[in-house]
Amino acid sequence: MAETMEVEAALEREATNSVICQLADPEGNPLGAALYLPENAGPKELNQVVNKLLSNEERLPYAFYISDEELLVQLGSYLEKNKVSVEKVLTIVYQPQAVFRIRPVTRCSATIAGHTEAVLSVAFSPDGRQLASGSGDTTVRLWDLNTQTPLFTCQGHRNWVLSVAWSPDGKHLVSGSKAGELICWDLQTGKPLGNPLTGHKKWITGISWEPVHLSAPCRRFVSASKDGDARIWDVTTRKCLICLTGHTLAITCVKWGGDGVIYTGSQDCTIKVWETTQGKLIRELKGHGHWVNSLALSTEYVLRSGAFDHTSKQFASPEEMKKVALERYNKMRGNAPERLVSGSDDFTMFLWEPAVSKHPKTRMTGHQQLVNHVYFSPDGQWIASASFDKSVKLWNGTTGKFVAAFRGHVGPVYQISWSADSRLLLSGSKDSTLKVWDIRTKKLKQDLPGHADEVFAVDWSPDGEKVASGGKDRVLKLWMG
Repeated sequence: MAETMEVEAALEREATNSVICQLADPEGNPLGAALYLPENAGPKELNQVVNKLLSNEERLPYAFYISDEELLVQLGSYLEKNKVSVEKVLTIVYQPQAVFRIRPVTRCSATIAGHTEAVLSVAFSPDGRQLASGSGDTTVRLWDLNTQTPLFTCQGHRNWVLSVAWSPDGKHLVSGSKAGELICWDLQTGKPLGNPLTGHKKWITGISWEPVHLSAPCRRFVSASKDGDARIWDVTTRKCLICLTGHTLAITCVKWGGDGVIYTGSQDCTIKVWETTQGKLIRELKGHGHWVNSLALSTEYVLRSGAFDHTSKQFASPEEMKKVALERYNKMRGNAPERLVSGSDDFTMFLWEPAVSKHPKTRMTGHQQLVNHVYFSPDGQWIASASFDKSVKLWNGTTGKFVAAFRGHVGPVYQISWSADSRLLLSGSKDSTLKVWDIRTKKLKQDLPGHADEVFAVDWSPDGEKVASGGKDRVLKLWMG
């Protein structure tokens, strides 16, 4: 009986020309058993299958990939075009897509003068309502985004402001300067909250806050410095709680991860992983042959935005915020470990899963010059890298495999930022332009000239509504859709 059924099934397959497919998530975990799908099935039919197999109450959109290439046609056409054997099992990776869409920014909506030296850093608050900029003129400026005018000029630093960072609950702003001091600002008045925090002996290279899903309201942040130390501070007591010592050269970047550990990248070519109750070194990630310049976490967007999403919902209490932030974090992470990507002066990048292994998952090569900035897309699906070789490169966020190169800038690319729906990528360059790249088509979507000189800093607001840029020409530009 079983044999005749198999024969009948085989005959049926011949009649309809089925393809044997295995659906898998981005981590490679199979979704159900292999299925026979008709050759005329395309993304629309696959969407129905995945929603059914995952028992989604509300239908969610998915994109489908075969060997890192998006499937946009029926299976039959794909097999024909790529000369794939029908005998083999075809692995199709499904990737959840954002339910909302972010409009590409197309025009400069405001050019705001005020800083008297170069703008070195820009950062939107997690709810996208406020913007801070740090400048070579020693001030931090807070901008009112409704009126597009300066709200406060925050004075207190004695040297260039190299770094500004909002707490993920949106209640605090800290800036770090070339003199090595940190200032917490009163967002109501624009005045410093107490004296500068001192301890670092050289300039500040990065600031990162403890995620709100681990602790609310936000109190602790970590600063990294050219002096080789990272320091954990309490914003309420304004004291240094722990000094993380161990790097033999400057720390260039720091990230406070979703699992509660701190990652530091250094000119000593190592990345160190620290626990935060006593400041013990947990792990060392080695492999780079030159300075580590940039670190990014796969969960960075939800860590930065905490409980806030593109809907701009506000929260009544820190407890509610913590709960929502934890839900967002867990949903984004799924069952996968938190991933870390590092970019270096040795022209390479490494993809790590520090909770799993001290060895890199992949070495990512292709840039012809030092890698200046690396950044995961909000959904963790992609990694983008910016380099002095004038290109922006796109990589698979799970495997680290190279996907595409975006060429168009005629000078080094300094900084990149993603749209909240992971569909668009923004880059700022020494060539004075910003460019918006379309991830689906792998092409330039929008060229945004307007700055008179090098663009040092860019940020896309977490709500997706606007972009800010700043640079050598001292003006802050806001861009809208």
